[in-house]
Amino acid sequence: MSKEHHYKTTIEWTGNQGTGTDNYRNYERTHTISVENKPIIEGSSDPAFRGDKKKHNPEDMLLSSLSSCHMLWYLHFCSVEGVIVTAYTDNATGIMVEETNGSGHFSEVTLNPTVTVSDESMIEKAKELHHKANEFCFIAKSVNFPVKHIPIVLVK
Repeated sequence: MSKEHHYKTTIEWTGNQGTGTDNYRNYERTHTISVENKPIIEGSSDPAFRGDKKKHNPEDMLLSSLSSCHMLWYLHFCSVEGVIVTAYTDNATGIMVEETNGSGHFSEVTLNPTVTVSDESMIEKAKELHHKANEFCFIAKSVNFPVKHIPIVLVK
């Protein structure tokens, strides 16, 4: 039986410079992202779209969501399968294609996790479990582009 989980976030535009959106160049793309009982995230658009490079943009957040979802599933499956992970870092990359009309879409994301396990005998299983994590990741299953992964597994 399926179970629903509901989420709520509040986005508030903070970039009104006094004249609203009267001109494309007269407003900032800054905003806050709020979720109850969690720290506020300061957001903007990508600098390519007149955004603040010091703030998170939606593209950063999408890539981060895919990476963290994969990691959390991966760590779960490792714990179930007896693979002891002692460190995990992912340098995820994404490609967004901007169309001539200004719209765009991600064409792919590649996760590049570097995982450290406690014993050499765990390396093959540790690599294999990335496929299972990809199959279970809620975010990866919700996007319409491929989420690839190129893992590196090390022994501590």
